[in-house]
Amino acid sequence: MNRVAHQLSVSCTRKMALTNLILTIAGVTACVMLLRSDVKQSANIFRRNIKHIRNWLEEESSAAAKEMEKAKPKEILKNGSLKDGKE
Repeated sequence: MNRVAHQLSVSCTRKMALTNLILTIAGVTACVMLLRSDVKQSANIFRRNIKHIRNWLEEESSAAAKEMEKAKPKEILKNGSLKDGKE
């Protein structure tokens, strides 16, 4: 009787170990999948933000270039005074 009880105990222990292993693998897999999707989502948001920043910089540089085109340069006369380009 003792031997049968021992075999049942070992069998139950193996089943519990297998169940624990399967649950652990399932839990780790779920965490990896969640983290992977979170990283992808963060990367997409980062790319979108970079596009916005790039557009802002391009708009600002084009606006600055237009301002530079509008501004007329001033001439420096031989005596050191400035002559306005408006004339």
